[in-house]
Amino acid sequence: MANLFWRTKKRTKALVDRPFKTEAEFEKTVFESSELLKDIFQLKRQIRGGNKSGIPDIIGIDADGSVCIIEMKNCEVDASIIPQVLQYAFWAETNPDSIRALWLECENKPEDIQVAWDDLQVRIIVIAPTILRSSLHLVNKIGYPVDLIEVKRWVEGDNEFLLVNRLEEEAPVNRQRRPVSGLRVYDEAFYKTERNSKSVDEFIRYAREIERLVAKKGWQLETKFNRGYCGFKAGFFNAFGVKWWGTKSFGIFVKITQSEAKRFNPSPANYANLWKEAYYKIETGKTKTNNFLPIFEFAYRKLAGRGEG
Repeated sequence: MANLFWRTKKRTKALVDRPFKTEAEFEKTVFESSELLKDIFQLKRQIRGGNKSGIPDIIGIDADGSVCIIEMKNCEVDASIIPQVLQYAFWAETNPDSIRALWLECENKPEDIQVAWDDLQVRIIVIAPTILRSSLHLVNKIGYPVDLIEVKRWVEGDNEFLLVNRLEEEAPVNRQRRPVSGLRVYDEAFYKTERNSKSVDEFIRYAREIERLVAKKGWQLETKFNRGYCGFKAGFFNAFGVKWWGTKSFGIFVKITQSEAKRFNPSPANYANLWKEAYYKIETGKTKTNNFLPIFEFAYRKLAGRGEG
């Protein structure tokens, strides 16, 4: 059993482990904590699809335009959860019109999401207080991206503390991991099948410039290319990145509030309240990534919980 201590400058407090009483309470806590699933636009809770058995807890669309099947369990989860969520993924992949209908029914859907309905990408997310590490072995053998996320709760007085942990398998020593068959690789070649070729060259150049800046500063961020953007992330949260706006245009996005964005130059071209992202236009050949260093540093320190200093 794990213990969690909250250490302040004056004293150290032992927090009480408080499991969720019911699955409804677990779901309510997760969905009311918007930061946990902040890159996913919720379409509908408790979706029943076609003739399939079982009901996925939620279907959403993420910022990359992928359909997200989210399954929540208020219990210890092992590899047996994977066949269950695969049924939901198969249904989503073979019934894009059903999901598109849900999408079109939403009045407040974000305008910047581009969903390829003829080539639907499905992402599976499993959330539970405890997920056995043996589940990772099976996850790495299926052809869908899968996030295994543990959420546990501790309390101190009226305060609640949520520990969120994304399970990731460590690479075996002296052995290369084989890529999972079926998973889409988003790289220069893929982008050029959907975007303007010259724009792709510039998009990659800016992404690599930011990557070098991140390395130079020693920031603990992973570079992740997706269908619609290249993000620089800690765990499963992005700090900033480069995002496609169309087949030719793209820009920089930074995960800061609108009021925070006003503190810096350059000023954002737009702001997305749903994703809590400031957007900055890139003019190829003119926009310098170094000019964004103060904004990037602020976003990184905010994500890392280090404040502005």
